[in-house]
Amino acid sequence: MLLTTAARALLLASAAALLPALAGAAEDPVIDSRERGQGWAFVIGGGLKSDHEAVWKRLVALAGGPGARFVVLGTASNNPQAAAEQAAGQLRRYGAVAETLPVSPLLKEPAIAQAVRDPALVARVRAARGVFLTGGSQDRIVDHLMPGGRATPLLQAIWDLYRGGGVVAGTSAGAAIMSTTMFRDAPDVLKVMKGRWSEGSEVGPGLGFVGPDLFVDQHFLKRGRLGRMLPLMAAKGYRIGLGVEEDSAAAVRGDEVEVVGGKALFVDLNEARSDAKLGAYNIAGARLSLLDAGDRINVRTRLLTPAKAKLEGQLLDPAAPSYKPYYTRQPFHLDFFGDNVVAVAMGLLIDAHYDFVEGMAFDPLPDVADPLGTLGFRARLYKGPGSRGWYTEASGAEDYTVQDLRLDLSPVRMAQPLFQPWKP
Repeated sequence: MLLTTAARALLLASAAALLPALAGAAEDPVIDSRERGQGWAFVIGGGLKSDHEAVWKRLVALAGGPGARFVVLGTASNNPQAAAEQAAGQLRRYGAVAETLPVSPLLKEPAIAQAVRDPALVARVRAARGVFLTGGSQDRIVDHLMPGGRATPLLQAIWDLYRGGGVVAGTSAGAAIMSTTMFRDAPDVLKVMKGRWSEGSEVGPGLGFVGPDLFVDQHFLKRGRLGRMLPLMAAKGYRIGLGVEEDSAAAVRGDEVEVVGGKALFVDLNEARSDAKLGAYNIAGARLSLLDAGDRINVRTRLLTPAKAKLEGQLLDPAAPSYKPYYTRQPFHLDFFGDNVVAVAMGLLIDAHYDFVEGMAFDPLPDVADPLGTLGFRARLYKGPGSRGWYTEASGAEDYTVQDLRLDLSPVRMAQPLFQPWKP
């Protein structure tokens, strides 16, 4: 096909415009996520409500309080301009000075390869004290801010802001990028448990703001994502994980984590074990701690400090003579990784006369041709040495903080069909 003179000129101009970006990419550095300085990673589990003052106000406060400057990137969103402006509007509502940056593969101008190297945009990041990354598709953030594993000038500026004591905040997709490994476009929980995930398309590098040792995930308790976190942590060698619930946040600085305005689950696999002979994913002795608003934990020492209201409430220590649990009826959970099942089960168990609860995770309608269709998992959540909890009704609801319950998951073969009509 012959090109017209005008078409050839346009093609050459486009190529010339890309040459500086391509040349710069070869010189971009690799970020060392161990060097985090004094920055705050503000991990929001998604679904953050506009009137959730505890989260929004704490975010602004960490950046310096009223008047703190934020830049907002809608890079992950399908509608980047609207998503960024909505987040910027919320930050302004709570006292920040916020502006949006046009950094998205879905925007025609500027092209994202140029935007991430634009000196003017880089300067706006450097003039800020906070960066906010919206929800959407987290692969868009990583693929364009850190193509080929190398930090673009825009990402370098974000890291400099962070290491200098600033705040990098992200919700949903913007939270997924906080660890060095992330789910890009994960299959459902059971598929991950069955080992059906692929490197590159479904799992890949994150930006690493929480450091190389902590794995984070979002929409966590509502979507039962503990079931996908555990196998990935095992595959990638993580020993500690943090799952942040929707409409909740975790403020992470160094080894310290504080839950803000909601809930999170801390996962400790340092003493966990598995049996390769079983031929499917399994784990025994995973330690789970349910954290509530105001609770703090040191991820290195595992020291958990409950919020003031919990310390003034009821201590639930199964090893103490004063332990007087409330619940007596032992449940069985047919969908262990269902909506908030793990959180509810943990709260009830630490306040119960029984020592364990059990449940299942399985596909009730598997494909008949699927060789793993009958593979399910039995869950056993139980008290162990050091298990204890704190309870309060200070907020008007029944709130628990729970430390060091144990979880075992073992593979089982489910019957097919799962049930049959009753015949008298």
